[in-house]
Amino acid sequence: KRSKNKSISVVTKNQIGKLTNAHANASNSVDFLNRNKMVDYNTTILDAFCEKPAEGTDTTLCNLYTGVAGISEGLNVFFLLFAGALVFLMQSGFAMLCAGSVRQKNVKNIMLKNLLDACGGALGFYTIGYALAYDNNSTGGKDFIGTENFFIRDFDSGGDLIGFFFQFAFAATAATIVAGTVAERCKMQAYLCYSVFLTGFVYPVIVRSIWSGNGFLTAFRDDPFRDVGVVDFAGSGVVHMTGGATALVAAIVLGPRKGRFYDEDGNPLETPREFQAHSVALQILGTFVLWFGWYGFNPGSALAIDNPDSAATAALCAVTTTTAAATGCVTAMFTDTIIDMLQTGEASYDLTMAMNGC
Repeated sequence: KRSKNKSISVVTKNQIGKLTNAHANASNSVDFLNRNKMVDYNTTILDAFCEKPAEGTDTTLCNLYTGVAGISEGLNVFFLLFAGALVFLMQSGFAMLCAGSVRQKNVKNIMLKNLLDACGGALGFYTIGYALAYDNNSTGGKDFIGTENFFIRDFDSGGDLIGFFFQFAFAATAATIVAGTVAERCKMQAYLCYSVFLTGFVYPVIVRSIWSGNGFLTAFRDDPFRDVGVVDFAGSGVVHMTGGATALVAAIVLGPRKGRFYDEDGNPLETPREFQAHSVALQILGTFVLWFGWYGFNPGSALAIDNPDSAATAALCAVTTTTAAATGCVTAMFTDTIIDMLQTGEASYDLTMAMNGC
């Protein structure tokens, strides 16, 4: 960590040799992003020199440099705080969407399950999940799970703490994807156990393999998997495929809701029974809240905002998120309309399909 009173104003020719040697011998600083997706930021020559300036050196410039660096880190911490808060807000979007999609008698049940996702997920990820996903990358090897940072001990910097918070928001999102799949047919205690286990073990193992510098699939190594590695910018595979695969397994284990495909005697129905959603208003509210949350999920995955490249990446993600949601909505709705016209000869516009497209 930089000392506030160590600086440099002008590097003279006589100091170049010392400066280069200092940089070569200086250890790379552990940037706050390094704990999240293991992005490695090497120290610059000025960093190394300011760590041990020559005697009698004017420290004005380095004092300024240290101050700017502090502002830069603070800006990045706030950026991840804001983005993480938007991602966490998606929990309410899932809750509203689920509440509107189930029958009224099951609303309280599905609300509690969504709350347990956030609470159980937070405890599971805090105690062991984060440690299994990320450690200090000290071995340089390819490990199955991490062995450090349980209960995020020794985390005292803003960068470390906000890194945990941002990653927790992603873990909670992976967990809550399953809520809608098992709606109206999963016992509460089983769901709580699932939520803790997913965020405490299953999800962290996937995260480590791709987003950790010690993962066997990661691209953040000198020897990446198949010389390329797996790059997942915002979690399409790490978060959503993990949640989706878990949801598929849960659906297979639980089976369909009673009365959906079979009658009370176990005989198959000619046509599946439709369970009408009890509140379209809650469904559309949840859809918009989720869309809003994506502006934290995708742009926030840039992980920084203090430089032109990261800022441009975040801005591009915001635009892409907007056009993707809009295009998906229109495409899904009109595809369903065309299919319906071909089958019945009449056009209808399904709001549920439109929301699914978003």
